Amino acid sequence: MKNTGENVVRIEALALNALADRIAGPMGAAFQRGVDLMFCCAGRVVVTGMGKSGLIARKIAATLSSTGTPALYLHPVEALHGDLGMVVRGDVVLALSASGETEEILALLATIKRLQVPLISMTGD
Repeated sequence: MKNTGENVVRIEALALNALADRIAGPMGAAFQRGVDLMFCCAGRVVVTGMGKSGLIARKIAATLSSTGTPALYLHPVEALHGDLGMVVRGDVVLALSASGETEEILALLATIKRLQVPLISMTGD
């Protein structure tokens, strides 16, 4: 157990370096477009996800809100049953799905497209 905290920080640092390498590589342009969409958003960043991705989406929305970016978490099933009215022009939707094939998210995306709001997807790959 000695140095556990130090080991955790080192593992996290390695993960951040690996992410930086991916961003500098082929996914860099897409990542930058997503960042730009959120940065220039006139409305709110609406973050959605199901299951564990939903927990991460809630944390992202809370972090964005606490750092000055208007954001909210939208549960995908609740959105399909009436809460989609929270999404309006000027908003940006950030959808999280580990597999990229989550049924509830896919059902929600069809409606999001009809609203013509920008969509950023984040998957496990």
